[in-house]
Amino acid sequence: MSTGLLIIRLVIGLTFMGHGAQKLFGWFGGHGLKGTAGWLESIGVKPGVLMAFLAGAGELVGGLLFAAGFLTPVGALFIVVTMLVAIFTVHGKNGYWVTESGFEYNAILIAVAIGVALTGPGSYALDAIVFG
Repeated sequence: MSTGLLIIRLVIGLTFMGHGAQKLFGWFGGHGLKGTAGWLESIGVKPGVLMAFLAGAGELVGGLLFAAGFLTPVGALFIVVTMLVAIFTVHGKNGYWVTESGFEYNAILIAVAIGVALTGPGSYALDAIVFG
C-alpha cells in the first residue's frame, strides 16, 4: 500500500509543483506571475498579481508537501482549495466533462488529495519519519 501511495503522491505533488512554477516563474511553458496575473484579471479575478501569487504558491507548496508526504493534510488542503477556486472561477460554468473545459479533472484531483489525506501518506513519507 505504501508504494501505491508514494506513486500517487509523487505524480500529483510534482505535477502541482510544476503548475505552481509555471505561474510563479514562467517555467515549463508557463506565463510567470505577470502573465498569469493578466489572465486572471481578464476573467475578473482581482487583484491579479496577488491572486496569481496565491494560486502559484498554493500549488508549489501544496505539491511539495504532498509529494514529500510531509504535513500531508496541509498539502492536500492547498490542492483542494486551489482546485475549488479553479472550479468556481473557470471550469464550473462549463459543466462536468473536461472535453468541454469542465471540472472533471479538478474533481478527480480533489478526490485523490482528500483520499490520501484521510488514508495517510504511507510509510514512504516524511510524516512517517517525523511523526512515527
